[in-house]
Amino acid sequence: MVMRKTAAGWAAALGALAAVSGAVASPITFSATFGSRAAQATFDTSGSDLVITLQNTSSADVFQPDQILTALFFDVSGPALGLTRTSAVVPPGSTTWFGITDPGGVVGGEWAYVEQLVGAPLGAAYGISSTGLGLFGPGDVFPGSNLQGPASPGGLEYGLTSTADNTVTGNTPVTGSYALVQDTVVFTLSGLPGGFDPSQAIRNVVWQYGTSLTETRLPEPGSLALLCAAGLLVARRRPRS
Repeated sequence: MVMRKTAAGWAAALGALAAVSGAVASPITFSATFGSRAAQATFDTSGSDLVITLQNTSSADVFQPDQILTALFFDVSGPALGLTRTSAVVPPGSTTWFGITDPGGVVGGEWAYVEQLVGAPLGAAYGISSTGLGLFGPGDVFPGSNLQGPASPGGLEYGLTSTADNTVTGNTPVTGSYALVQDTVVFTLSGLPGGFDPSQAIRNVVWQYGTSLTETRLPEPGSLALLCAAGLLVARRRPRS
């Protein structure tokens, strides 16, 4: 009897270990395209950090501010994460135009992160932005210098221009008035709970362009499909006249 209990105990322990080892967090990439605009966001983990790579993947030239990618919004399944802003960095292969970075490509003082947002596109609770949009303020920025005034986030500065932007073409805001990044910034947020899996938890992703919520936004196709389905449902419930 004792031996049978011991064997059962080992079996349970091995089963629990297998379950834990199988719970591997997986990165997930969202993308969207509409006309000349295209954007991508990859959510990954590194230990207890959430790493978000935001890219303006358009191959079109940029002529005006509403073609500059300035914000990313998303939701997370479950309770609020309560993450800490760690860094915002222009990675190797990307370029900063008309401005500088802190050492190591750091542009944290120009980008903000907020949880439990109210009034964000598609009702998203989480957001990262280089501009205010009525949702982000100076107290929400990542570590780093205010590289271009006024107090950030505000204006178009350090938004993401396209991969193929010719920076001498276009109107004044996109040809020298504001520092721009071509075309990627990597954000690190610390304090993830154990077992967090981006591929299962991240949803409702939307990209915002320009400096106003009334300007162009791109929902990822899954969110757009849900919105369309909800619209059809509402239409079907309307009483006939």
